Order: sequence, then structure tokens, then C-alpha cells
Amino acid sequence: MTRPHLPAVARARLLLVGLFAVAGTAFASWLARIPTVRDLLDLGTADLGLLLLVGSVGSLVTVTVSGIVLQRLGTRRVLVGATVLLGTALVLLGVGPTVGSRALLAVGIFLNGVAVALGNVAMNVESARVERALGRTVIPQFHAAFSVGAVVGSGAGALASAVGVPVGVQLPVTAAVVVVWRLASLRGVVLPPSEVEAGERAGVRAVVRAAGTSRLQHGARRLGTALDAWREPRTLLVGVVVLAAAFSEGAANNWLSLAVVDGFGRTESVGGAVLGLFVAAMTVVRLLGTRLLDRFGRVAVLRASGVASVVGLLVFGFAPTLGLAGAGVLLWGAGAALAVPIGIAAASDEPVRAAGRVAVVSAFASMASLVAPPVLGLAAESVGARHALVLIVVAMTASVVVAPAVARRPAAAVAPVPTPRPPADDPGPTGPGTPDGPAPAAASGDAPHRVARVRRHRPVPPPRPRRRRTPDRPAAPGGAR
Repeated sequence: MTRPHLPAVARARLLLVGLFAVAGTAFASWLARIPTVRDLLDLGTADLGLLLLVGSVGSLVTVTVSGIVLQRLGTRRVLVGATVLLGTALVLLGVGPTVGSRALLAVGIFLNGVAVALGNVAMNVESARVERALGRTVIPQFHAAFSVGAVVGSGAGALASAVGVPVGVQLPVTAAVVVVWRLASLRGVVLPPSEVEAGERAGVRAVVRAAGTSRLQHGARRLGTALDAWREPRTLLVGVVVLAAAFSEGAANNWLSLAVVDGFGRTESVGGAVLGLFVAAMTVVRLLGTRLLDRFGRVAVLRASGVASVVGLLVFGFAPTLGLAGAGVLLWGAGAALAVPIGIAAASDEPVRAAGRVAVVSAFASMASLVAPPVLGLAAESVGARHALVLIVVAMTASVVVAPAVARRPAAAVAPVPTPRPPADDPGPTGPGTPDGPAPAAASGDAPHRVARVRRHRPVPPPRPRRRRTPDRPAAPGGAR
């Protein structure tokens, strides 16, 4: 497979790291101020859970169609749209509580869910393309950048709360930074299509031309292809892994600071600092994760991560002191670090189907976000937010059970259309096969390119007329003419 030039890959990698970082900053800046938002609008725990559920609905609806949107519009246009939506959402998240409007807050939460889901699918697909171009594991580094940004956002939120900066000022300023940064990064963040991707696109165009289908029919066919990932057992199991990881990480983001405030009677700034501790543990493990994955493999690392999360959650939920609970948070964060990057990498093993499969596993993450707020909110009403978080142990146990699904698939298994190699005694380019001879053997990852080549040669020319033997042109040995 032909890879893009290294300078272009290095530039795309650097810009993508920045996009992940600024996404984490925006995400955590809002989450760190949830206690203030609750107090400004006089929300109960169950009310807050239902409002957060609005964002999960927006995220779930978006990821269901994001693979199709990404294939249709391309990464740049999708990122532009997601950036505009995210900037608008952050402004509403700050203005709504300031003016005492739950409706504005709900709209902001919904748009935030849409923007985050749309941007995350696009950035994860591009991170997988960069990893394939480099030929080594790098996806955890992008998620580490998100975690670094989240640490910055949590710190900024805690500092703003400590010095009395209103959410109506902090979040609109954050929106301005996010919009400028993301729009400035679009020029070089998208790599040109690889040989495999270009061959697949050429094959689709050739099929459309040969069949004489209309654009509407081609769009329907593309929709069916994008939805095929929902019928793949392995993709669904990878989705379970991502669902458990998203449930764990999302619960920490939404409820950890509040659990510290209510469970230990501490201030909002202390709750934000503990959330920063969780994110810092994730960041360190994600930075080390590339070596861990290359050395021990996805399955072993995922199992170890699940066990660490279970132990950390139990310690945090039942610790008698904040110091011991903080140790549990560190272990919980370390265990939650690599599950999502592993799931994204597993869904992207086959490049030409990565967008649809990443959209599917992202939909599982959104399902977790859909279920977590009301479930944990109702549980928190009965046992408190800190003990309610122990419910995440169930999801992490399921992740350990289905861990074998994320194993790296061999090249032969990911080829969309397996084509047998020609036998050793094949006569070569002039022998039987296609009208011009057999298609040259290619790596299994180039299967779409083979498909395009065969389809272009589908019309078979009529047989050549047999020449008559004349006295001055005797038959050649073996009957050849």
C-alpha cells in the first residue's frame, strides 16, 4: 500500500493532536462547572440527570448517521459543521444558567452532544488513517492529547470557580478559543487518500458507470453499505467494549466532582481537582499505551484495564477518607485510559470500512451516555452519587468478558473480497484470467483495488478469427497458429 509523504503525515498528526486537545479542553471546561449550573438553576440530582440525557440523545442520533455523513461530505466539511455547533453550544451552556433558563441550557446540552459526536467520529477516523500511514500504534496518543486538554479544562473550570468567574463568561470565551483553533487546523489535518481508499472509490465509480445507476440509487447503495457494519458480530462486540469504557469515563466526567462534593462535604474546587486527578491518570497511561499495546497486545491490555477499573471503583465507592478515595480514582482512571483507543483501533482494522464501523462503536458510546445519566441519577437519589458510581463495575466486567473481540485481525481476514493468488505455473500476464491476463496478485489490504481493476475489464472482446493454414504458412509445432 502506498503511504502519503512523511512530512504530510507528521503535519496531520500534529494538527490532529491539537484538535483532540482542544476538544478535551472544551469538554472538561463545561463539566467542571456542573455544580455551579445545578445551583444557579436549583436542579435536583434527578433533574440534572434528565438534562444530561438530552445531550446523550443528540449524540446517539448523530452517530447513527455520522458514517454516512462522513462518507458523503468528507472530514473537512464535517469538522467545520461540528465546530460551528460546538461554539454555539458552549455559548448557550454559559448563558442559559446565567439568565435562569433551563430551556436554553437544554438546547446547549443537545447541540453539545451533536457536535461532540460528529467531531469525534471524524477525528477518530483520521487518527486511524495516520496510524496506518505511520505503520505503528499511535491512536492512544491522540486520546492522551484529549486527556491533557481535559486536565487543562478541569483546571480552568476549578480556577474560575475559585475566583468567582461566572459560567456566562468562562464558557463563551472557551467557545471563541475552540472555534478559532479548529478552523485554523483544517488545512493540513486530512491526509490524501491512500492507494486502497482511492482504489475503492474508483471501483464504486466504475460500478455506477457500468450499471448506469442514478445518483439517488448510488446514494441508497452507499447507505446500505454504511449500515452493513451493524450486522457484523465482531463490530458489535467491539461496540460493547467501547460502551463499557464510555459508561465508565462518562460517569466520571459527569458525576465524579459532584460525588466528592456531596460524599465528602468538600468544595466545588476540590471536586474539580479530583476530576483532574482522574483525567491525569488517564493521560499518563495513554502516553505509555502505545508501548504497552505493541508489547502485550490489545486483548491482554484491555483485560488488565478492566480489572484496574473494577478495583479502583470499589475503593472510591467505599473508602472512608478522601485520600484513600483519591487512590481509587487514580486506579480507576488508569483502567479507563486505553479501552476507547483500543476499540477505535479494532474498528479501523480495515481502512475502507473504518468510517461505518467507527460510527457503530461510537453509537455504543452514545448509548452508554444515554443510559448513564438517568440510571446513575436515580441511584444517586437513593444511595448518593459516590456509591452509585459502583454500578459501573457491571459494565467493566462485561468488557473483560468480550475482550477477545478486539484482537488484531490478520490481513487475509480484513480483505472485503478475497481473491486467490495465481498458481506458480501460471503463464503470466498473457495467460487466462481477465481479457488481458490474470490480475496481478496484491496484498489483501488492496482488495478494493483488485475489484476496481476486474470490473473495468468486464467487457470481453469477441474471439479472434482463426487464420487458415496456407502452403507457405505450415502449422507450427503443437498446433499453434
